[in-house]
Parts: sequence; C-alpha cells; structure tokens
Amino acid sequence: MSHFTYRKRVLHAEDVPLPAIAEAAGTPVYVYSATALREHFQAVSGAFGEHPHLVCYAVKANSTLAVLRLLAEQGSGFDIVSGGELARVKAAGGAPGKTVFAGVGKTPEEMAQALAAGILFFNVESPEELELLDAVARAQGKRAPFALRVNPNVDARTHRYIATGLKTSKFGVPFEEAHALYARARKMKGLEAVGLDCHIGSQITLTSPFKAALTKMGALYKELQAQGHALRYLDVGGGLGITYTEETPPSAEEYARTLLGAVGKLGATIVFEPGRSIVGNAGVLLTRVLFRKKTPARQFVVVDAGMNDLMRPALYEAHHGFKPLVQRRGKEVEVDVVGPVCESTDVLARQRALVLPQQGELFAFMSAGAYGMSMASNYNSRPRPAEVLVDGGAWRVVRERERVEDLWRGEHP
Repeated sequence: MSHFTYRKRVLHAEDVPLPAIAEAAGTPVYVYSATALREHFQAVSGAFGEHPHLVCYAVKANSTLAVLRLLAEQGSGFDIVSGGELARVKAAGGAPGKTVFAGVGKTPEEMAQALAAGILFFNVESPEELELLDAVARAQGKRAPFALRVNPNVDARTHRYIATGLKTSKFGVPFEEAHALYARARKMKGLEAVGLDCHIGSQITLTSPFKAALTKMGALYKELQAQGHALRYLDVGGGLGITYTEETPPSAEEYARTLLGAVGKLGATIVFEPGRSIVGNAGVLLTRVLFRKKTPARQFVVVDAGMNDLMRPALYEAHHGFKPLVQRRGKEVEVDVVGPVCESTDVLARQRALVLPQQGELFAFMSAGAYGMSMASNYNSRPRPAEVLVDGGAWRVVRERERVEDLWRGEHP
C-alpha cells in the first residue's frame, strides 16, 4: 500500500495526513487513494501490451460512483451482476458498450434494461437463462450477444466461500454441456454467441489455477469456432489476489504472461474482470477507539467501526492490518479489536500485538478498498460510513455519511 505511508510517525494517504480527514469527516470513514486506483488499473491493463484486451472492472468490489468515474476515465469497461450496478455504471459515465453482465439470477427486467442500454454481452449461466434471454431479446426485436459461463472444475485454492469454479459451485454450466448448449442457442433467433467465459474464484495467489482453467477453456474455444460459432471474446474472469498479510500474489505481468501463454494464440479479444487487485489496496477504513475492556481471557479494544461497516472478517475470517494513525512507543500487548455490533462475530482483528490503544485514538484498517463499503449494511440500525477520495494533497467527501433519518426512508409505520 505504497500510497498509505507514515511521515514523521503520522499515517498519510498520498500527501494528506489521515488524522485530519478523521477529525473533519468523522469516523468510521473509508478513504481511497486516486493515484493508487489509476496505477493499479494501468498496471493490469498495460501488462497485456498490444494483445487485444478489455479490462472490465468488477463493480461488486467497490461500486462507489467516484471510483467508477475515475476508472471510466482511465478507459475501463465494467463487469456487473445486477441492474443496479448497470445504473451505477451509467450514472458514473461508464460505457454500457464496454460492460458485461454476469450472475446466476438475472431477472427479465434486468435483461431488458441491459439489452436496451447496449451492453457488450451477457455471461449466461444456465440453460433456462438462455431461454429467457432469447425471449427478452425477441420481444425487443434484437439478438442478445452472449458468452456461456463454463465451469472448468478447477480448484482456485482460495477460501471456500469465494471459490466459484468447482463442480459444487452454483456458478456456470458444466464443462461437458458447453457444446450442446451452444448448438441449442444457435437455433434461438434472439441470441448471438460472441464469446466464451469462465471465472474460478477470488483472491487467487497462484498462477497454476489460472493456467489449468484457461488451458481447458482455450481448447474449448477452438472447438466451438471449428463448429462454426463466430466467437470473438474470451472472458477469463478475474480473481487475482492482493497482499493482506504475507500473501505473494502474481504480479500483473506474471498474470498476463500466464493468461496469454494459455490462450494468446486464439485470436480472441481477452476480457478480464479485476476488482480486488485494483481497489483492495487503494483504500482504508478509519476508526476511533471507544473503550478498552479486560477479561480473564482477553484484552478487548472496542472501536466505532463494526461488522456492518467491514463485513469481511466476520464473513471470511479475513485479515486486515490495523495501524495507528499516529505511532506511539511503548510495550505491546495482545488485543482483540471488536466493534459495537451485538454479535460475537463482530471481531475485526484477532490477537494483534499493539501498544495498548487509548480511548479516542485513531486507527486504520488497511487493505479495505474491496468488499468494504460495497458490503456495508445498516445492521443494528447503524448509518453507513462516509467515503473520501484523496488525490495528491487534496481530498473530498464522495459519499456523505448516512443520517439516522435515512434508515427508515421508504418505511410506513
């Protein structure tokens, strides 16, 4: 996280001291580095050189409009999984024609909206979805461009909740059924097969799963072309991991070499869908210490951010670095950092060695740009955090903190 560094013992985002943001914007608050977002996007896109490719940023990782607009300005396309995400892309100035629509449960209304908007293609995940998409397209007098998401049954060697390429996964269609489904789709007047898709999981830190999956997908792509399917896109999904603690994921260059080594000679435009690798280490969550609490078994530090603000530790047992905004010297003790939410799973950092935090002291949960705010909720009737974007020495609030009155907007007692 090169754009979140200590200067004279004070943690900065680019050129802005984070304590200044915390005091002005309040806590909890998400803070993103615009420079990091640009650099991470350009690193991934640039790694493919002159080979035809399209980066479709995975909106689910962080769907904040300011983030989407910044990436659209860099030339990014978008990977969406709902009609709401399509609406966000359009509101941020993103191009529907550079957008792919994935997900196992698209509604007829979402399909119609995406087709009318002119998206690049749909990633179709079941035979019944093929039939519905055909009907929706014919009702508009159009042919819906699609790629079939095929499950290659490859173990991504990641957390079981974010592995998507196994036979037991709800995602995609079985590899063995792909030929028959493309043949079936050819007879549907509302469909146009333009590509082939797979996605095996998230937070992948090895190149071998990518290579195994894409070797199979490359062979299938050639077979389908030989059968007369005019495919031109190979969607290889996303999933490239980042460093949270000691992980050593492949660099963007290693990732690109692996992909192109497996499928680079097909003549296809490579579509890939990074999310975490662009935004994960471009954001932090600032929080303030409320209380210290010692029991016979534990030393707890209670902060004002909870699992509703940062769900990943409760959902995935995920690790986020926890750093003071102002470094202090002193003896370290082992603490559990917990939030105010009334759940035993509201533990944001376990068994961390820290100089005992003081009441009111400010800290940052590191590597929080991906699946932080996008998963935030109002559980326990807690307003969601504000969001801030830093660019050089300037910063601005890009999402206002929710008010308590917002919690019941639309309700009728």
